[in-house]
Amino acid sequence: MDYTAHLDGALSRLHEEGRYRTFIDIEREKGNFPHAMWNCPDGSKKPIVVWCGNDYLGMGQHPVVLNAMHEAVDATGAGSGGTRNISGTTVYHKRLEAELAALHGKEAALLFTSAYIANDATLSTLPKLFPGLIIYSDELNHASMIEGVRRNGGAKRVFRHNDVAHLRELLAADDPKVPKLIAFESVYSMDGDFGPIEAICDLADEFNALTYIDEVHAVGMYGPRGGGVTERDNLAHRIDIINGTLAKAYGVMGGYIAASEKMCDAVRSYAPGFIFTTSLPPAVAAGAAASVAHLKTDQTLRDQHQLQAKILKMRLKGMGLPIIDHGSHIVPVIVGNPVHTKKLSDMLLSEHGIYVQPINFPTVPRGTERLRFTPSPVHGPKEIDALVKAMDTLWSHCALNRAEISA
Repeated sequence: MDYTAHLDGALSRLHEEGRYRTFIDIEREKGNFPHAMWNCPDGSKKPIVVWCGNDYLGMGQHPVVLNAMHEAVDATGAGSGGTRNISGTTVYHKRLEAELAALHGKEAALLFTSAYIANDATLSTLPKLFPGLIIYSDELNHASMIEGVRRNGGAKRVFRHNDVAHLRELLAADDPKVPKLIAFESVYSMDGDFGPIEAICDLADEFNALTYIDEVHAVGMYGPRGGGVTERDNLAHRIDIINGTLAKAYGVMGGYIAASEKMCDAVRSYAPGFIFTTSLPPAVAAGAAASVAHLKTDQTLRDQHQLQAKILKMRLKGMGLPIIDHGSHIVPVIVGNPVHTKKLSDMLLSEHGIYVQPINFPTVPRGTERLRFTPSPVHGPKEIDALVKAMDTLWSHCALNRAEISA
């Protein structure tokens, strides 16, 4: 077999379909987010504004977070030195888990190196704990949830996105004595829509099912203490396992689950993705703990974040651009063609100093390719004006349709 030829073919297909992903080399500037420097392919540098980052609240630049990380580095050094079971558990990890458990009103929390690993490891482990478990998964769940469900070796049912009636049909069709778990999200990141949390909890009660929610795009940003949509809607107590990230609103890295003490203990004891992974560096855990603690009290950042998202959506709608608006902080503008999406992204970067990554298949269905903007509290009027003017100009230049997509 000509292995190189197969690699060439696989990469060529991506290029032909306009789906080849390009890394944009940027240098973030401490204290100057969302502004950064782009290291251009020709070796020059160009100032840009980042419009597609997941540091939703700018906490990756916050002095509270940076000071905590500096102190931990000075006190402990760089890495953790091992897995959580073998020398990799420190006071910083325990402190962060306590902060997260308290955030969600749960008995315990368990740290992972990312929310992807937390989803994959937990969902693939649960059938070991509950033999015969059937997992009911929303069709638009994140790839990490899909992978965890796929790998667990148990039964699965996929229900149509946010379709509670379809979920009910699937639950009712299965043996009532069999253990069940419903896995879904609070905010779906590609369209920015919310999951029907209360209705799903009602079904879980009716059919004696566990509930598992991914709050990755909501923790820190929703609820009076940043506990997510489940906290905002006073539903966290009805969720058995909450998954979250420390790499978005909290501005650091890592993921976690929050649940009962026994649930966390069982996952800790059985999940290979936890047992055999080196733990987060102490400085990262310290920075994340400081961020979580700070955002429990800083409602101003959350309010500013929502305001900036509303302003951007209003401005883009005013120009007739096809945005999806479900009331969340995520602002998707549908282009509908992978080549056009990439071209728009490239032109925004090279001609206007605006960095937004194209979102193509398989992340979103074919024909719904988009630019997804993620405004933050520090994307002010100047940055929004520049973005709106650039989008208006390029939309006309590329002769794209102007028609709003309703929620």
